[in-house]
Amino acid sequence: MENAKGLTQIYCGPGKGKTSVAVGQAIRAVGYGKRAIIIQFLKGRATSKLDYLAPLEPEVRLFRFEKKDKYYEDLTEEEKQEENLNIRNGLNYARKVLITQECDMLILDEILGAMEYGIISEAEVIALIEAKHEDIELIMTGNMITEAVKEAADRVVSLEVIK
Repeated sequence: MENAKGLTQIYCGPGKGKTSVAVGQAIRAVGYGKRAIIIQFLKGRATSKLDYLAPLEPEVRLFRFEKKDKYYEDLTEEEKQEENLNIRNGLNYARKVLITQECDMLILDEILGAMEYGIISEAEVIALIEAKHEDIELIMTGNMITEAVKEAADRVVSLEVIK
């Protein structure tokens, strides 16, 4: 884990497993006596069950700022506008966590999806990477990645289903 100190890692691509890989990194960090915060975007409140992380609290803390129990793409336009504000709150919390350094690892699950939907800008994602203290490990997930975000990250892993 020492060689991964302070890296910005991105798990992207069309395949399943990006969240699982990121959560696995959080569990691994706890094994090294570190603390992780996971902020989930676009998953709604009840869609992605990570209840199995509860026994790891307070070393791993999970936050969802969205209020609806559905996936983002299933919302009405009005509900999306509401959720966009909640997602922006999640972004602001991520910024605060990076500035105050209240954890060793910050996972922004599906933040790239929020960028893809235009809720969060590419510049804001890059600003998060740049705001990160060198000791904090930052992990971002999502299907799509832009060249500029790819450039800003230390490591980019693409997951694809082969079969």
